[in-house]
Amino acid sequence: MSFSVNTNNAANTALQYLTATQGQLDKTQSAINSGLKVANARDDGAVYAIAQNQRGAVAGYSAVINSINNATSSVDVALSAGQSISDLLIQMKTKALSAADSSLDTASRQALNSNFTALRDQITTIVKNAVFNGFNLVDGSTNQVTALASADGSRRITTSAQKMSLSGTIVTLKSTATISTQAKASTLVATIQASLTNVNSALAKLSAGAAKFSIQATFSQKLSDTLTSGIGNLVDANMAQESASLQSLQVKQQLGIQALSIANQSPQTILSLFH
Repeated sequence: MSFSVNTNNAANTALQYLTATQGQLDKTQSAINSGLKVANARDDGAVYAIAQNQRGAVAGYSAVINSINNATSSVDVALSAGQSISDLLIQMKTKALSAADSSLDTASRQALNSNFTALRDQITTIVKNAVFNGFNLVDGSTNQVTALASADGSRRITTSAQKMSLSGTIVTLKSTATISTQAKASTLVATIQASLTNVNSALAKLSAGAAKFSIQATFSQKLSDTLTSGIGNLVDANMAQESASLQSLQVKQQLGIQALSIANQSPQTILSLFH
């Protein structure tokens, strides 16, 4: 064993181990504080890159779900409008049938006609107000509503609009239709029934579109949840493991400090040689 006042190999070795222990301790404390074993690219560049790509996909599916929800709401408004129109047509058919009775007196027919025209005009009001987020699927202003279906925006799903305005191909009842006479009332019964059948068919198509959006939204949410779990598997810290590691490293740190302290005392023995 040599004695030197210039070089203390034991202290250097102790310091190297203590520095390594401190680095491990800092990493463990960072994992405990953040809950992440890979919080940034310095921790593990490859894993961090994979996690970031997956986070991008999750963000994309969040946009997909929002898009589908907006489209679904537009369809729901159209469905509500269509159901109301269907109910109105049933009431109008009842009025028309009553007015088709040849034994009805003039006053009663006029009262029925007033009710009939009020119901007729209500259809127009419903159609004009069936708007969500700028989309109206029952007034003919748009052909379809489209929603995102993939995180990269390359795929989309659509639902066709169903124009239910008066004097159209679905509601064939004219906007000027009345039951002011027995003949008009008799003629309109068949027209109203045809319109009612068409509206119910249109409602079925809108309902199928709403179901399509709902299925895609559920699927997208499941994909997003799966990706989120995958990201957690990649970067989340095992807190039980980190806690055990922290205690171990703290003990190791204390022992390292003591070892360094002992090594630093070694040169003091040289002084005894000169007494």
